[in-house]
Amino acid sequence: MTATATSDSLSIFRFASPPEFYRLAGWLAPWFAVLAALLAAIGLYLGFFVAPTDAQQGDVYRVIFIHVPAAWMAMFLYLVMAFWAGVGLVFNTRLSSLLAHAIAPTGALMAALALWTGAFWGRPTWGTYWVWDARLTSTLILLFLYLGYLALVAAIDEPRRADRASAVLALVGAVNVPIIYFSVKWWNTLHQGSSIGPGSGQMARSMLAAMLVMVFAVWMYCIAVILIRVRAVILERERTAGWAQAVATAAS
Repeated sequence: MTATATSDSLSIFRFASPPEFYRLAGWLAPWFAVLAALLAAIGLYLGFFVAPTDAQQGDVYRVIFIHVPAAWMAMFLYLVMAFWAGVGLVFNTRLSSLLAHAIAPTGALMAALALWTGAFWGRPTWGTYWVWDARLTSTLILLFLYLGYLALVAAIDEPRRADRASAVLALVGAVNVPIIYFSVKWWNTLHQGSSIGPGSGQMARSMLAAMLVMVFAVWMYCIAVILIRVRAVILERERTAGWAQAVATAAS
């Protein structure tokens, strides 16, 4: 049993090698992309055609089916990015830093989408596209942290130095995520509280079902895109390696 356990452990850790993970990501990405498309189709149908009209906000509330999943993923992806950046910083593992680099653009997209849909939702409900509300402001800071991370990676030519510097920024910026989450409890803000969970208002089952399906759809989309992006990042970092040159030659 010990030999079997050791063998299984080694088989898992072999994917820490960039070439092995490149192949694994190429196999997994299409499956997650298909799942994302199917779930998005189901979620959008439920959200726009099955869920009832809100008694107070009317149909404009339906932006929640895009806004909430994007906002959740923007926060979640930052924590995942910071985790892998931290692993790369502490253990000096190449793949961990590459994963963090691959996550950052998708996280920035989710943060921008959350802000844009929030503004679209805020105009008819608050009477303005933007207020310096605690949650909106902290989410804007989250977007700037993503962009700052990407800018720092691009500004430093030496890859290892870029990995270390960007990891420090990611770890320091992680403190902003709980601020976003708890901002509606800590301060008096215009932004509504949580839509799901203890103390939140009761949602119609069809509304809740549509939101949860869309959350999983966005989750699958993010995984697919990150896997595709990490393959590109690996090829760029490993471009002098024989296997990477062979892949580039075959692709061309």
